[in-house]
Amino acid sequence: MTEASILVVEDDAQQRELVADILVRQGYRVSQAEGQDQAQQLIEASPPDLVLSDWKLNDGDGMSLLQWIRQTHPMLSFVMATAYGSIAHAVEAVQAGADDYLSKPFERQALLLSIQRTLKTRSLAAENRRLSEQLSERDRLVDIVGRAPSMQRLYRRIEKIADTEATVLLTGESGTGKELVARAIHQLSSRNSGPFVAVNCAAIPEGLMEAEFLGAEKGAYTGAHAARAGKFEAARGGTLFLDEIGELPLSIQPKLLRALQEGSVTRVGGNREIATDVRIVAATNRELAEEVRGGQFREDLFYRLNVVPIQLPALRERTEDIPALVDHFRARTSRLHGIEASEFPRPVMRRMMDYAWPGNVRELGNAVERLILLSDEGEVSMDDLPAEFGSRLPIADATDLFTLPPGGVSWESLEKSALEQALEISRGNRSQAAKLLDLSYKTFLYRLQKHDLDQS
Repeated sequence: MTEASILVVEDDAQQRELVADILVRQGYRVSQAEGQDQAQQLIEASPPDLVLSDWKLNDGDGMSLLQWIRQTHPMLSFVMATAYGSIAHAVEAVQAGADDYLSKPFERQALLLSIQRTLKTRSLAAENRRLSEQLSERDRLVDIVGRAPSMQRLYRRIEKIADTEATVLLTGESGTGKELVARAIHQLSSRNSGPFVAVNCAAIPEGLMEAEFLGAEKGAYTGAHAARAGKFEAARGGTLFLDEIGELPLSIQPKLLRALQEGSVTRVGGNREIATDVRIVAATNRELAEEVRGGQFREDLFYRLNVVPIQLPALRERTEDIPALVDHFRARTSRLHGIEASEFPRPVMRRMMDYAWPGNVRELGNAVERLILLSDEGEVSMDDLPAEFGSRLPIADATDLFTLPPGGVSWESLEKSALEQALEISRGNRSQAAKLLDLSYKTFLYRLQKHDLDQS
């Protein structure tokens, strides 16, 4: 911290010079002021890292200077020097925002320790603010919401691999936010100043795929009236996001594999190698390993893409995040449509947490927007919920469904079958499955463990 700049404010010229000389010898850059007005002018012109001020000044006092600094330069470090025995002044200064105080006369070592301690404390505070702002900016940029354990693991994985060149394969059900994660990886990487190019492989006709990815020269095919760059060229210096990669036809897969392996492309109708510089992030809701075994996806391309696999959790696996997601989408809908939307009532929120959300976060976002737009003045009620959210069906009396056969039944197998069916109906949502069996959540978990179903 010896590169730090310090402003010494003291009306006694001899004392001021003495303190300044000690600090200069220690390697600090020092400026001097004899009073409050001069100090304020120097701070406005070039704020120092720290101000060391005497309590008594010729045109005011150090307390007035401190109060002005906290209003105009709140992050500026401040140490107050007070007369010997003026504990009340010292306490008042600290309560007003001083970082430290020195009782005069002070020794050289006490002065230097106070300066070092104060500068270090402020430096750590500034670093914490920087990291917090960086985290907030990250959250704002990538638009990912969630604090469930599965999401915390996802965040750690993103941050760990973002600033590498490794190819990433995002897997998970439709609507879990794979493009948001891809954008997060791009934004947190050193490529964030380059383009982010997203390609939906399922939306491109097979006949146009090669030209779409690799580009085409003029006259390469009917309608090619001018040369055009492909997606690999468009993403140069940035990230190419290949969404729905599992939909890529077998005929195109070798050409994509070559582009990935060689780091270059040859446009359709051309013979010139064009170097590419892209980071690949691919995504699919298919089980590509199964596709490989079935012959629908090339094994070598799969391994080229599956360098760093990231599985996105389904919304039913993190129902504790639903309230935060609802608030996020509620605020977004308010901004987008310019309407006020009140917080969702508890009964509505509980019903939303009970729902299985087969369309995951995308379905939730659409549902929140629809509920707000169709509600009366942004006040969502139970009556606004769609039919699929409807009241839970009443628990059936088992006597209406089951009659014990004359030969008896295996109770263990019957109970296990009921547990498995409840999990299947609820799509793995254990809380909802417990409700289907009219069991407490704790009892339900116990019975899962009993039948060795707790890993299912």
